[in-house]
Amino acid sequence: MASLFGHAIVGFTISKVIDNKKLKWLLIAAIVSTILPDFDVVGFKFGINYSHPLGHRGFTHSISFAIIWAFILTFTLGRKHKVIWFVVILLSTVSHGILDAMTSGGEGVGFFIPFNNDRFFFSFREILVSPLGIKNFFSSWGIKVLFSEFKYIVLPCFLIFLVRFLTKKLY
Repeated sequence: MASLFGHAIVGFTISKVIDNKKLKWLLIAAIVSTILPDFDVVGFKFGINYSHPLGHRGFTHSISFAIIWAFILTFTLGRKHKVIWFVVILLSTVSHGILDAMTSGGEGVGFFIPFNNDRFFFSFREILVSPLGIKNFFSSWGIKVLFSEFKYIVLPCFLIFLVRFLTKKLY
């Protein structure tokens, strides 16, 4: 998986680029939505196998989960601006699986669970997989992960902000 930092940067970017109304809680909801799919790691404590539909990178990384989660947040928190909330939360949640499918490790992402339990990777897999656990993250491998994420996540997000800024100035 990409680290929590890498996922959060994408949620921040999606929220800032799409939300032109500066909605109060949407930024926080977008960041939480990019991190939420990794809650499935608690399944390891309950003996849920990685390859199980409820295992790591399973249902919580699926498009179905992202749609359900986007509807829940839209109709509980985003009542006045439903379209913006739904789009931002959906894209933020889906982005988690997309980034994980670009990592160098794991057993793939279950994008289509519960309809298809297959796991997928993209052909581009240059983002180094983040170690699980805080202790393991603060290691030489964790530093390599952060550099990888800077190159493949932070810089593209910065470029998106730059293009958005420049196009706003032109119009």
